[in-house]
Amino acid sequence: MDKYVVEIENLRKVYRVGDEKVVALDNVSLKIRSGEICCILGTSGSGKSTLLHLIAGLEKPTRGSIKINGNRIDTMNERQLALFRQRFIGFVFQSYNLLPTLTALENVCLPLTFRGVKKSIREREAARMLEAVGLKTHMKHLPTQMSGGQQQRVGIARAFVCKPALLLADEPTGNLDSKTTREIKELILKLARANRQTLIIVSHDSDVAGIADRVVHILDGSIEKIEDNFVSEG
Repeated sequence: MDKYVVEIENLRKVYRVGDEKVVALDNVSLKIRSGEICCILGTSGSGKSTLLHLIAGLEKPTRGSIKINGNRIDTMNERQLALFRQRFIGFVFQSYNLLPTLTALENVCLPLTFRGVKKSIREREAARMLEAVGLKTHMKHLPTQMSGGQQQRVGIARAFVCKPALLLADEPTGNLDSKTTREIKELILKLARANRQTLIIVSHDSDVAGIADRVVHILDGSIEKIEDNFVSEG
């Protein structure tokens, strides 16, 4: 029987803009398997980033339910959500979101710090992850001393360091050139596969969708179609 890490049912999100109501998502239902690489693909304004924010618990749905690892996150309060994200979710952001005054090593240590991991252990784990993303010689560099691609590698190391069950990547290659985009795609995929983690990538780029097991096409707040790219093993 399939184990689903993410289960979304009848999700609706409505924003108020002045006196008007804007429907960002309308009756979206989706299940994502454990270990699946899923791309949510759509143009700007399609609702794809709203869907990712709801899955992350960064916003509350107007209606519907969201389960992660069997836990209803849409009914959690802010404190419960913060603790849940620390335990189960890793993020890769388009704009990197590194703290400018911290080194690469210190940035990657942050999720482990929030978990209360001992300093010697978190520094060892952070160093291991930075080496895994090809930044062994950049551990003491500040974000301003690194290229965009290097900063995104730090962001990836930070997202993966706690080995979360679910990884969320919001346009992770949106600010990168084509060569670096290719490298970052391959790196994220390699790490997720190696650790059998569930990965959801939001993108407008069909090339990014090419690495996914399934591609969920979002249009005007609804799922237009789902393409299944699973390759059978054996």
